Amino acid sequence: MSNRALAAWTLLFAGTICNADPSSSFDPAAAFGARPSVSKMRLSPDGMSAVYIAPARGQGSVAYTLSLAKGSVPKPAFAADGKPFRLDGCHWVSNDRLVCVVYWIVNDAIYGSTRLSRTVAMDSDGKNVRVLSMLENEHSRGWNIDGGSVIDWLPEEDGAVLMQREHFPDDHLGTHVVNTAEGLGVDWIDTRKMIVKRVESARSDAVDYISDGRGTVRIMATRQMVNSGEKISPILGFSYRLTGSKEWRKLSEYNTVDRTGFNPEAIDHDKNVVYGYKKKDGRLALYSLSLDGELREELIYANPEVDVGGLIQIGRRNRPVAAAYSTDVGRAGYFAPEIGSQAQSLGRALPEHLINVLDSSLDESRMLILSSSDVDPGVYYIFDRNSHQLQTSLVVRSQLEGVKLANVKPITYSATDGTQIPAYLTLPPGREDAKGLPAIVLPHGGPSFRDEWGFDWLPQFFAARGYVVLQPNFRGSGGYGDQWFQKNGFKSWPIATGDVLDAGRWLARQGVADPSKLAIVGWSYGGYSALQAAVVDSTVFKAVIAIAPVTDLAALKEASRYWTNFQLVSDFVGSGSVMHEGSPIEHVDKIKVPVLLFHGGHDANVGIEQSRSMAARLKSAGVKCELVTWDELDHQLDDSAARTQMLRKSDEFLREALGL
Repeated sequence: MSNRALAAWTLLFAGTICNADPSSSFDPAAAFGARPSVSKMRLSPDGMSAVYIAPARGQGSVAYTLSLAKGSVPKPAFAADGKPFRLDGCHWVSNDRLVCVVYWIVNDAIYGSTRLSRTVAMDSDGKNVRVLSMLENEHSRGWNIDGGSVIDWLPEEDGAVLMQREHFPDDHLGTHVVNTAEGLGVDWIDTRKMIVKRVESARSDAVDYISDGRGTVRIMATRQMVNSGEKISPILGFSYRLTGSKEWRKLSEYNTVDRTGFNPEAIDHDKNVVYGYKKKDGRLALYSLSLDGELREELIYANPEVDVGGLIQIGRRNRPVAAAYSTDVGRAGYFAPEIGSQAQSLGRALPEHLINVLDSSLDESRMLILSSSDVDPGVYYIFDRNSHQLQTSLVVRSQLEGVKLANVKPITYSATDGTQIPAYLTLPPGREDAKGLPAIVLPHGGPSFRDEWGFDWLPQFFAARGYVVLQPNFRGSGGYGDQWFQKNGFKSWPIATGDVLDAGRWLARQGVADPSKLAIVGWSYGGYSALQAAVVDSTVFKAVIAIAPVTDLAALKEASRYWTNFQLVSDFVGSGSVMHEGSPIEHVDKIKVPVLLFHGGHDANVGIEQSRSMAARLKSAGVKCELVTWDELDHQLDDSAARTQMLRKSDEFLREALGL
């Protein structure tokens, strides 16, 4: 669908709401499978209104605005019905206008499933819809996949933004409408009238721009092409400008594969520095570089155990205030003392909770806080810094209000070689002693991710159904530095899979679980890990559930064949013997336990053929296997009914397979 058609569609569907029917009896599969009732909440510049996303039928979503005055009710502003358009989130561009991102999945015989997005603006009542992404036409030479992003909200300019957008040349050669611009550029856009002014000319090698929060582009990232322009280099080059200058100077380089060099993230205008990530002792740390021509480097925060995982920013100018990291639980290293002091006060008011500052008013006097824990999916609060009042706003998962949830305990267990593997252990609600209970090992996806302490609907469901759940951060997980990462979870699959198997052995050895009632469940790479564990040792787990799993490493590489990142993907997955030995689909004869597979037909991360081929091979080998698919769903299976079906089916499968 064209951008103009998309704009017309938004006018037709804005305000379409679909509420789920409340049920008097508690249904765990429906309650835990339901999408969050409130997500991605953001605060208006004056701090007096909020916008949030609520689910509708299927994959649909509605953006609601809510005045924070007492007695106010939410009002629909914008909606996407999920067929195919979906709503990714909204921000305020002024006190009465929003900017939202819409995305959808397209299937192509050559390129596979691909996620496309567009950025649109509308008034808070859903009127005056404008498409901010570049418009395509039948003459455009290129495919506009990413609809661009706002890099500066320009709070002093009512309804205007700085936006980086991809430009494509067209074939109107020899006419007055020819467009020769190509690549990523930056434009000033009046979102009400769609007046556009060029700020940075499009460059074919540009991949990102960073503004100083005051309307000036100070940093540009570029990436070179290799192999005659067919593939992209893993090296990003960063340039910066002195205050008041238009001349680009070299800032740094960063290797996206081995994480060497300095990777800039955000600028502090008042300090005239850029914050970014650089390795210290094999782990990512937060540094700053001065932008005055001297490039003076300062270590802001480093942790001896884990990587710095992100930069916490607040306000309409995205002011950097803290380094985010996670040891046993998520933490923040504040370098803005006044915000750190406020965070400590909030921590005392909301003990044993994770406190996340999500947004603030322009003057930072009112803050949007999300408080959550392992037994609390989350509550949004408005914190008034002047009066020190904390006002409850909305709960994240209304379906779980009043439901007793399971505590999540950080632990370590011993791998075969003696290495202590960090993990999270969840016991059924109210249980102190789990001996003899059925158990599930639940490896995370990625593989370069890691699990963190807090609420997670999938293990909480299984805990509610009486299972012990262990989530291992096996070697190959991200967040623990280079040594722990190994070569990554694919190339180093024997180590990663060994750690996952050792998680099951530990449960049995400690008597935490009955060895005859031990299963493994995983999503994405976690699904790969579950299947590969059954290949390596089919005696540990008595049943396997794999959701959107990688099953064939060669096919995973081949899926990116016609994309410029093919070489990067190929290098990441590996080559040689790992392709055969590391692919579960090549060893179905070694799997001796029943397998349940789930997959969405519009999965842009892992193609559905990975599961279809695996199911066919398993059945040919005489392995009991069932594959459940949904034609229109993507990798996240972001549909409450589908997730409910998946949870209910999984519970039934496990109870039969484990003899419960």
